Amino acid sequence: MFGKTLSEYISFAKPILLLIIVVGIARLALSLAGVQNSTVKWLSVSAAMFIGLVYFAIRVYTTGFGSYKQLLPLMFLQSVVSQVIIVAGIVIAMQTGKDNIFSAPEYSGGGDGKTWLHVGAHLVLGTTIGPLLAWLVGCVIMWVTKKVVRREPAAA
Repeated sequence: MFGKTLSEYISFAKPILLLIIVVGIARLALSLAGVQNSTVKWLSVSAAMFIGLVYFAIRVYTTGFGSYKQLLPLMFLQSVVSQVIIVAGIVIAMQTGKDNIFSAPEYSGGGDGKTWLHVGAHLVLGTTIGPLLAWLVGCVIMWVTKKVVRREPAAA
């Protein structure tokens, strides 16, 4: 993908992917354990992904990993990781009949979040539109980074 292997992208993204996994699983586990959603909401997968967006947009350029096109697979990777956790939470709610932080009406558009339509929306929109929008924001951040930070030329 754009001159890099999947393993190179995963290796580069590892700290952020681990952050998303820890936050997402902690969020789900606390919700399943009965902690109030008003408390659990402070563990935000979206916030972890935003941290990743900013981190990747700056580090891809400053480390010489690549440029704008290498940013897109990183946005896709973090989206896939987050959507796997979110979809698991929704499916658990569907199987148990009991809402959790990922299926509660206040976090799923105001309606019943225990539906296959909700799962499908996360799988389709969460892995296409989400990464594309994140990539656009990341491109702006990278553009600013390129204007502000002068990278040293690579040694021959």
